[in-house]
Amino acid sequence: MDETVLREKISELLSEAQRPSAVAQPGAGRRGDRRSGDGDRPSSLGREMAALEDGLDHLRLAIKYLVFDLEATKRENRLLREMMD
Repeated sequence: MDETVLREKISELLSEAQRPSAVAQPGAGRRGDRRSGDGDRPSSLGREMAALEDGLDHLRLAIKYLVFDLEATKRENRLLREMMD
């Protein structure tokens, strides 16, 4: 396994984890404006949307990590098979 590729993947994962959600900010203002006369409804809807987006961000990160781990496992298996032959 190439160490530079590993470092690049790890830095990509870290930057993705630290990046704020790009979807949360533009969508929150429009939804709040549409329902401005409903009392508590905009704030509860905003909290639910924020929680949903946070969950999706965590899911995206987990999937990226699993794909990275799968690729590393495949490389390791290939190297071990080559060593056995």
